[in-house]
Amino acid sequence: MRVFLSYASQDRALARSIELALREHNYNVFFDRDDLPPGEEFNNRIRRAIEQADLVIFLISPESVDAGSYTITEVEIAEQARKNPSGRILPVIVRPTPIDSIPPYLKSVTLFETQGNLPASVTLAVQRIASIRHRQIMQWVVGALAIATLIGIAAYSSLPDRTKGSSVAGALSANGNAPTAESAATSPASHEVAPTITGTDGAPGVLIPAGQFIMGDDENSPQREIYVDSFYLDQHEVTIARYARFLKATSAAETPLEWESANVRTDGELPVIGVDWNEANAYCHFAGRRLPSEAEWEKAARGTDGRKFPWGNESPNPSRANYENSSPKVYGGGLTTVGHFPLGQSPYGVDDLAGNAAEWVADWYSESFVRGDVRNPHGPETGTGKVIRGGGRFEPAYLINATKRYSGSRENRDEQIGFRCARDVK
Repeated sequence: MRVFLSYASQDRALARSIELALREHNYNVFFDRDDLPPGEEFNNRIRRAIEQADLVIFLISPESVDAGSYTITEVEIAEQARKNPSGRILPVIVRPTPIDSIPPYLKSVTLFETQGNLPASVTLAVQRIASIRHRQIMQWVVGALAIATLIGIAAYSSLPDRTKGSSVAGALSANGNAPTAESAATSPASHEVAPTITGTDGAPGVLIPAGQFIMGDDENSPQREIYVDSFYLDQHEVTIARYARFLKATSAAETPLEWESANVRTDGELPVIGVDWNEANAYCHFAGRRLPSEAEWEKAARGTDGRKFPWGNESPNPSRANYENSSPKVYGGGLTTVGHFPLGQSPYGVDDLAGNAAEWVADWYSESFVRGDVRNPHGPETGTGKVIRGGGRFEPAYLINATKRYSGSRENRDEQIGFRCARDVK
């Protein structure tokens, strides 16, 4: 499926993230118009790209609908190429924009808007459009085959009896029946995936789409290309309030470190810490989920552009993460509430993957890596310690990057180690 991405220069970074998400799902995206030569050739190339596209995605922002923006010209070309925009145009609101300023052609279809992970949400919308179009094509194919079958049967019936035997194969299928939709073409089932979910414990989960990414940095682990299937990851670390409900429901579970100093009413949105790996694993299973693999955790933190920190390559600062925090009180100035640093989110909208509380993941720790283990890797089968990622509130800036690896025994409890859960896409 060929996609043309129309956007204002002010939205280039966001458009780039959408392009990468679409390419991960094998869509052919026309994006880098800045690389085109100026002049008439520029206009011709843009026109051809729009006319040949199966879908035009238009990112709506105040700049993209400004009368002097080239994106308005792209809308006009799209309108000339396809008078009926249904299924051909996907207008996506990326920033608040006065409705009166949006071209009527775009408003003639439903404007797409989401509060969740925009690249993932747009990809899902494109998948739904592609699925609908695929079904329409299959219906047309099946209809055409049915008509052809009827014509063939009619022609066969008019043949002399002695010639029918040699002609039957052309009109009937191998089992002697007229072709059905299933025998003519097999249409894959549409598998719609929500960009966000809510776990049984009330925790919001964010979709991390399937695809490849660069894992490692040749310092903490070898740099290599890894593929992971799509999965959901908790947007936030498991909180005190949620862990308190777990303790109440499973009276056999031990209370974490510093639990006596926590007030569920006032500290409920702080991440729980001081749980060992076994307790973190037990909580995730209790909540119908699991601990993420190390590869899943790193993809959620780094995206597909090999960034150093969840927010990019810029050095940490107090607006992005809780680090270098030496407060002696864990729950009275040490930890910050989950989601406190929106500027520190990962490309998929996951919070606090750097600093605040470090996090247990599922894998056993190892310094070596199997060369061919590049698809949904889960590390060695055994070991002496489990992997810890993300760095905690005490760590200096250079130790909370998205590739830094730690380890601890399964029974280890630490006042800066917490966890979050993951779930397979069903």
